[in-house]
Amino acid sequence: MTIFQLDDELWFPNPRLAEKRGIVAVGGDLRPERLIFAYRTGIFPWYSEEEPIIWWSPDPRFVLYPKQFKLRRSLRKTINKGVFEIRYDTAFDKVVEHCALAERPDQDGTWIVNEMQEAYKKLHEQGLAHSIEAYQDGELVGGLYGVAMGPFFFGESMFYLKPDASKVALVALVNMYREAVFIDCQVANDFFTSMGGTHIPRDRYLDALWRHRDEPGLWNPSWSEAHEEPTGTD
Repeated sequence: MTIFQLDDELWFPNPRLAEKRGIVAVGGDLRPERLIFAYRTGIFPWYSEEEPIIWWSPDPRFVLYPKQFKLRRSLRKTINKGVFEIRYDTAFDKVVEHCALAERPDQDGTWIVNEMQEAYKKLHEQGLAHSIEAYQDGELVGGLYGVAMGPFFFGESMFYLKPDASKVALVALVNMYREAVFIDCQVANDFFTSMGGTHIPRDRYLDALWRHRDEPGLWNPSWSEAHEEPTGTD
């Protein structure tokens, strides 16, 4: 399969043409218009400091269906105790910066390089990228961020400074997106697998994305608070 080289023109090849690892193209830029075009096309950027921008559409794709979400009893107890206060879009920049600094198994450095941080902050300023934050005693101790589009949320990264802080933020996201087609987790990890995440073929992912991407958005934090009854149980 061919890996396409992008230039300043705003375009992407068909992600169904991605090479075996899921790479669609390299190069281009991270301006908001290109990022939104990428998400609408089923593509996302992921690269390291010394690499060019690499655009991916892996096969299979890892997603979380909100109605299949598995809430552990221990986490339910944490939520019911009100250990964390959940807020929305009050510290987007800090969440991104914490995610960039978070240590992750089998990963040297971070893919959330400065260029990526600035790009998603611009998306946030345009109302396209969002964060859910967990606070304890007024201190930011966990959270996640991603891109909202129609009945989809494209998760980018999470962090925690206190046990379960990022998990409670995820529960808040799942509750808000109960009617989502899916929450995109991009690639699998043990955490999302334990919460009910699953692989689906790229073709199924793209078919669902292209069918529903222009439907009304679901991002609406005003309807709930963190202590609301969470969806799903194990």
